[in-house]
Amino acid sequence: MFSKILIANRGEIAVRIIKTCRRLGIATVVVYSEADADSLAVEMADEAVFIGPAPAAESYLVADKIVAACRETGAQAVHPGFGFLSENAGFARRLAQEGIVFIGPNPDAIAAMGDKIESKKFAARAGVSTVPGHVGEIEDTAHAVTISEEIGYPVMIKASAGGGGKGIRVAWNRKDVEEGFPAVRAEAKASFGDDRIFIEKFIESPRHIEIQVLGDKHGHVVHLFERECSIQRRNQKVIEEAPSPLLDEATRKAMGDQAVALAKAVGYDSAGTVEFVAGQDRSFFFLEMNTRLQVEHPVTELITGVDLVEQMIRVAAGEPLPFAQADLKIDGWAVESRIYAEDPYRGFLPSIGRLVRYSPPPEGRVEGAVVRNDAGVREGDEISMFYDPMISKLSTWGRTREAAIDAMGEALERFHIEGLGHNVPFLSAVMDEPRFRSGKLATSYIKDQYPEGFRGVEPDSFQTDLFIAAACAMHQTLSDRAWPGRGRADWIVNLGGADHPVRLSGDGRSWALELTDEGRTLTLSDVDWKPGRPTFSAVLEGRPFTAQVRPAAEGFVIRHRAAEARVLVLTPVSAALHKRLPPKKAADTAKLVLSPMPGLVVSLSVVEGQEVKSGETVAVIEAMKMQNIIRAERDGVVKSVGPKEGDSVAADEVLVEFA
Repeated sequence: MFSKILIANRGEIAVRIIKTCRRLGIATVVVYSEADADSLAVEMADEAVFIGPAPAAESYLVADKIVAACRETGAQAVHPGFGFLSENAGFARRLAQEGIVFIGPNPDAIAAMGDKIESKKFAARAGVSTVPGHVGEIEDTAHAVTISEEIGYPVMIKASAGGGGKGIRVAWNRKDVEEGFPAVRAEAKASFGDDRIFIEKFIESPRHIEIQVLGDKHGHVVHLFERECSIQRRNQKVIEEAPSPLLDEATRKAMGDQAVALAKAVGYDSAGTVEFVAGQDRSFFFLEMNTRLQVEHPVTELITGVDLVEQMIRVAAGEPLPFAQADLKIDGWAVESRIYAEDPYRGFLPSIGRLVRYSPPPEGRVEGAVVRNDAGVREGDEISMFYDPMISKLSTWGRTREAAIDAMGEALERFHIEGLGHNVPFLSAVMDEPRFRSGKLATSYIKDQYPEGFRGVEPDSFQTDLFIAAACAMHQTLSDRAWPGRGRADWIVNLGGADHPVRLSGDGRSWALELTDEGRTLTLSDVDWKPGRPTFSAVLEGRPFTAQVRPAAEGFVIRHRAAEARVLVLTPVSAALHKRLPPKKAADTAKLVLSPMPGLVVSLSVVEGQEVKSGETVAVIEAMKMQNIIRAERDGVVKSVGPKEGDSVAADEVLVEFA
């Protein structure tokens, strides 16, 4: 076994690997860029080596710097995590030449299966059913258009060396290819140092199901069942689960057998994932093989009890797998939610900034379920524009799918983040959404269920009562502090424009709220809140909950799961005056094109005086390694252009103003 391992990665996966190494008694070294100098991974590792500027192409993607760090620290092996150099056969060969062990598959397996173009050729020769497409290299945009029209729209434009949802576009017509092909090529070059692209038929309403495989250096390969990864946006996974609600035992065995056969054919000897696109009728086609650890590996670990990072390390050290296929069983159900620094109310665009508050839910066993949070950040850390916007991966396990989903919903309630946009409200909405709970999934799920974008959800009857009760309890607590012994008991709660007269009594821990107009009384008990605390926990009518709260003029803004509202707690006189206030008018931004996210201006396509039609590209903004095309939403003549190419812009900064 190794005594010291270097982790050629950052963020949550670096922290994840450190935790297993600590348990195994293995010392760890992490490399870090300027942006990660104060990261949690650097703090946790036994040693840390600086490798350069923030851009990955100048730090994490430079093999020479990784090798030099191994030489400097005496690390015997390198774990690449995922992304960066994890699927680079040249890097694996370089380590072998230097006498350093690569904790991953052998270079020949990476070359055969890690390259998306070569893997499809290999799978076709091996008799594996694949999605129709063009697997040769593509010369330029015109060539891409020709290929796309031969295959037939829609098509998927995909980086050969891609992964993690980067370097992918779905093209529905010629214009999409003309705009998407150069964008994908640029993303591929920036993210992976490889700008080769392939194009394949995009299968509508598919499901994304993958099989986890694990092989050793003695010819043994097993699979650890499947993961359903159909909840995606911009081709990047958001929610995963294991097992899949689609598969029956026969299909599960067929997919598992095919994945193992493919892995054996290529001599696979580490953890890897064989991905399939599946129809609702349980038909399936080989999509690609990821020759590395997957982001979503925790759900597999939760249902099998196997530490995949540990097995990768043991296999790399030459140990045989300690189990056969017959020893592996599915135990319960697991769900993973990726907590991203992105704004779901703005089309899930990246949101960079500092984690002013970061308080995840408690981990471990919670009322028959298990909660696990894989994170590489702490309160006060910054999510930068240079890397993936992931904050953490929250996973829950339960005996049944329903139990795992319920546990996830409750864990998301307790997850508190401030300082930047995040997708916790959206994830909460999905956990409560009937179609998701039914298991009738597809990769188009987000587009299908939220065609106009995510706008939150309207509070249900319980949440309406919750908002009223929490607001009254907090307001009364503040009133009693300000005027001891002189607080009033009768209030008017304004919620969504409707007034709710309330008579309140209680002692701070328990409250009775008489809704005088409705003839009913709410019981709020076990209150856990103090002024200044951003979460309010209690039991309302026997149901425990945690809400996110912040003060606002004459009341509070309260969010429970995906429902949010401003709640005013008023005296009867103040409530009467509020009814006389004129409605506030929104600012007129019809003549402005605003940057939807903070980022870097890659290109500007317009100049002053130019006539622009609705839908035309006006700028390309890059954030988190993704290029985002900004289009005009109206016809007009350009009055002024704000930034220049190469400038950094903030969210809502004016890019173009029309006359």
